[in-house]
Amino acid sequence: MEQAESLETPGARELLLQTASAIMREGDVVDISLSELSLRSGLNSALVKYYFGNKAGLLKALLDRDMANIVKSVDALLAKDDMDPEAKLRRHISKSIDTYFDYPYLNRLLMRLVRDSDEAEAKRIANQYLLPLQSAYNRFIVDGVKAGVFRSIDPELFYFTATGAADRFFSARLVLKHCFNQDALTEQLRDRYRQHTVDFVMAGILAR
Repeated sequence: MEQAESLETPGARELLLQTASAIMREGDVVDISLSELSLRSGLNSALVKYYFGNKAGLLKALLDRDMANIVKSVDALLAKDDMDPEAKLRRHISKSIDTYFDYPYLNRLLMRLVRDSDEAEAKRIANQYLLPLQSAYNRFIVDGVKAGVFRSIDPELFYFTATGAADRFFSARLVLKHCFNQDALTEQLRDRYRQHTVDFVMAGILAR
């Protein structure tokens, strides 16, 4: 009990998550060093064990934080009755680009944790995040086809097309550096890629 009281630090849990996120974004990696985490956050590395159990627990908590926001945002978008299916899908793709700009490690972290976790944890991640997103893509497509604005396409394959386009660009910093002499993920680059991706994807799905 005394040890718990000594370790308890207001805001420390969120600061550890924010710092881990920054390390992975800046380093273009899906792993962290606890010593670097401690140095950059200014917190004792023992707090990782206190709040998360171990480093794997920290990574799972980071995934939960980021993915929960995504699922919540998609659900809110689907619930908007004042937006037509085309506008909803354009908004979703745009937001996906913004999300992967902020968290370029996200899909790689998701796949790593599904692969490395035991069966129960992998199923939890799938049920909590992957299946709801797949269901949302099905709604996007079905509603658009029903409204006559989308061609009839496979929503499962479209899920991989859309998320792959968003993820691949921001997780390929070495390609940008060595092929295009672009060493940073700037807001200007994000805006260019967002417009390009929305226009490109929508041109392939619109019925007209």
